[in-house]
Amino acid sequence: MSMVVLSPMAIDIYLSSMPHMAVELSANSSQIQSTISLFFFAVGIGQLFVGPVADKYGRKIVALVGLLLYCASALGASLVSDIVHLQLLRFLQGLASCAISVVIFSVVRDVYTYERSSKVYSYLNGVLSIVPAVAPILGSALAQYYGWRSTFIFMFAFSAAVFLIVAYYLPETLSELNSKASAKSKLYSLTKFKRVLANRSFVFYAFCVMAGLACILSYVSYAPLWLIAHLEVSQMTFSLLFGFNACLSIICCFLAPKWITAYGNRFMVGLGLSLMLVGGCLLALLSLYDFKGLYAAVAFMMPVGFLSAGLALSIGPASAVALSSFADSAGTASAVLGFIQMAGAAMVISAVQQTNLIAPQAVSLIVFVIVIPLLCVMYLPKFSAWSAER
Repeated sequence: MSMVVLSPMAIDIYLSSMPHMAVELSANSSQIQSTISLFFFAVGIGQLFVGPVADKYGRKIVALVGLLLYCASALGASLVSDIVHLQLLRFLQGLASCAISVVIFSVVRDVYTYERSSKVYSYLNGVLSIVPAVAPILGSALAQYYGWRSTFIFMFAFSAAVFLIVAYYLPETLSELNSKASAKSKLYSLTKFKRVLANRSFVFYAFCVMAGLACILSYVSYAPLWLIAHLEVSQMTFSLLFGFNACLSIICCFLAPKWITAYGNRFMVGLGLSLMLVGGCLLALLSLYDFKGLYAAVAFMMPVGFLSAGLALSIGPASAVALSSFADSAGTASAVLGFIQMAGAAMVISAVQQTNLIAPQAVSLIVFVIVIPLLCVMYLPKFSAWSAER
């Protein structure tokens, strides 16, 4: 739980400072937004390399190296004087977060049964969802009194504390049997990746996770500049609106385990995707009206609440089903899942950011392009094998 907050913190804590960062670093909107998409692209691409390492050499050493890199990149970001160096350091921070993410998913798969793991993922996502509720408010306060660089100094201090916790208290969860099997195999083997990608259920549920994350990341990357710079709401108002949606995610994440028990993982994924589609339709519809000020902000944030709820309800069950067939190679499977989830979402939002669409239209476009096909695959009989829960 102490590790799972690091990735969202690396995004949410400086969101309200993005307009000021753009001015100080002489950067345009697209360049500042790229510090988010580059971070997630690094998280995704790095997992293809980190996952096999975690399977071969263990979870703890990967976590410690990732935490050290996170500390160094956060400290470096607090000292930059131009956007190019910030982009580079954000990419490195993404690689660090990737190592941490692989360990989190692998440890859960090592320790818990399939039935229990989906609930544990939901609880972890509940903890993760606390960060968007708290981090923007904390970041706004830090930026107001000490400048935007203090947000990265806070990340450095927090990750240093987590490093000590992991060093002293996290046990090695890679089983001796799996460790011996991995030691005899090649570090990077196309056969391992092919085996994962050949599983249709894995591919489908990995794309479900990616869809939810792409929707939320598009909202996160557009929200600060849309609400603060364009609609001219205050940093604190932005943080409170952002925090309200995060609280909704927290509630859904802690309700999800009970609903999983009652209705099953597949139902929950379908429910999550349906809520995302509702959010996308509302965003597209409300963007047609010429709201002003706070009304325009609410017209943007209210539909996003459906996106947040949909992701919160579906990400745990989708991850659990995707990884359920890979007990002997949880690290590699988690890495491929993370790559599809993170790098896929980053590429989608990077493409949309090149358009001239306003924020509500950009987010709704992503929902329509990704979520609708997934719902068709889930509920059309000819594709039933793809979404079957085994």
